[in-house]
Amino acid sequence: MHPPKHETFDVHTCTNTDPKGFVRPVDEYRTEPFGLYLDRAVQEHPRFARVESWLLPELGIRVTDWWWHPGHERDQDFYLDIVDIERDGPDGSVWHTVDHYLDLVVCTGRSSTVLDLDEYVAAVATGLLDPAAAERALATSYRVLAGLSAHGHDLHAWLAGLGIRLTWRRR
Repeated sequence: MHPPKHETFDVHTCTNTDPKGFVRPVDEYRTEPFGLYLDRAVQEHPRFARVESWLLPELGIRVTDWWWHPGHERDQDFYLDIVDIERDGPDGSVWHTVDHYLDLVVCTGRSSTVLDLDEYVAAVATGLLDPAAAERALATSYRVLAGLSAHGHDLHAWLAGLGIRLTWRRR
């Protein structure tokens, strides 16, 4: 069992430090009142070539659209990580996420599925996820799933009802 994954997004240096400590160049950051957008290439990965994500701190989620290499596509439109998001630096330009194991896959108009419950339970049982974070993660996953379900498993419709409009490079 691995500890919670930490990731850093530095708007000024246009870098993203992944959970393994690798610093990756970011092609675009965009800050909106509701969150942070990032777009970057993924080098030397067998399954995907690019990642676009939105960090939405008030909702406790990271929304990702993976660009799959041909032959590695998955039946999903968006991947949502349940995370804590904080900002620091003198102007708040450094964003940090801590992953809380639970994820959701959204197939627009069809389904939304919670993933990695086994990892979440193991993290709680071994003390890697403290009780407050565990409760926050579970409540967030339920709130997100309820919102998606109430909007026909349409991420953009749910977020629009909250006053959030996500824009993407390829959508």
